[in-house]
Amino acid sequence: MKVRVDDSCTACGLCVDTCPEVFQMGDEFAEVIADPVPPEHEDSAQQAADECPVDAIHVE
Repeated sequence: MKVRVDDSCTACGLCVDTCPEVFQMGDEFAEVIADPVPPEHEDSAQQAADECPVDAIHVE
């Protein structure tokens, strides 16, 4: 599984709270730090994408 964060991210930090093993806050928005997502973190990465208030996280 791969995830990416697009530039519509508002840096709310929800993804980092939900899955810190995959996301971290960058200077302007969230960044993916695990590519590909380790299998043991796929569920929480998917949850972060599903709960993103601006749909900035895309799962591939």
